[in-house]
Amino acid sequence: MSQSSSKEIVIEAIDEREAEEAATAGAPAILYTGEKTPPSLKNRAKIYTIGRELVPVKVTKPSDIDEIYKLARTGVESILVETADMKIIPLENILAGIQGTGTRVYVRIGSVEEAEAMLGVLEKGVDGIVYRPSGAGEIGLLLDLVRQVRRVELRPARVTEVFDVGMGERACVDTTSMLRYGEGLLVGSMARMLFLVHNESVGSKFTPPRPFRVNAGSVHLYTLGPTGKTLYLSELKSGMRVLIVSKDGSTRIASVGRVKIERRPMIQVNAEVDGVYGSVTLQKAETIRLVTAKGEIVDVTSLAKGEEVLSWLSSKAARHMGMEVNEFIDEV
Repeated sequence: MSQSSSKEIVIEAIDEREAEEAATAGAPAILYTGEKTPPSLKNRAKIYTIGRELVPVKVTKPSDIDEIYKLARTGVESILVETADMKIIPLENILAGIQGTGTRVYVRIGSVEEAEAMLGVLEKGVDGIVYRPSGAGEIGLLLDLVRQVRRVELRPARVTEVFDVGMGERACVDTTSMLRYGEGLLVGSMARMLFLVHNESVGSKFTPPRPFRVNAGSVHLYTLGPTGKTLYLSELKSGMRVLIVSKDGSTRIASVGRVKIERRPMIQVNAEVDGVYGSVTLQKAETIRLVTAKGEIVDVTSLAKGEEVLSWLSSKAARHMGMEVNEFIDEV
């Protein structure tokens, strides 16, 4: 599981009230533009000030970029780039031109939607973004973005058993995103092994496609949040965010629109990878599909012993409050 390289979210606050709200919401760094930095903030977040920790440069013409190159060569630690309409091209030139200088590049953004593009400019992305949020919820969105698991290693798991387990509650996770073929949620009964359950972008003879949905399985199953922390399906609710995983291992974040928990017939799939055993309990229906080692989808009612489906193995078997921990655990 690989996470994004070190990026920084800097929340701009113009007065003590905004700064206090940002710190309470978990902002790791604050750009304070008020008259005097409140002493109470100094032990709660990294404090930036304009002209000291961040040297601002307005970029409106090519010569402004040359000025940034000169500043970087003098050893300036961090530059705050402020651009007008065009952001991507100037930033690409700046990031390419200051390589090897050690200068960090920050950019001011006007919306949360801009953040992902800025963090990915020229693949490397800027080192940090500066943003004045409209509410504490936006801070959480930005933190998820920089701490997001970018890629997971998917491995073929050999199915050892498939059998009915009677009635149970399953959770349909309806996201606010249109999911693509090959994407789904990683879920499993044990945190050590999660299975890629496909979304419902492919319908059936009797049901239309619902590309926003993953019928993810039994309420006790684990799934992954954006930073790799495990969540129970039973605790997901509207507004939370989950990690969407593609068959190639790439990931993205989706927000949960709603979770539908209903009683349905259930089926259990047991599988093994290199001596590691795991299981997943899913609704028994033709529209519930896993992803094969070849990247194709197979419905659970057709799944047979010996087939291989995509799974993810955790580096640590034990979890505490969703976080990986080093301790003995035996789940069966």
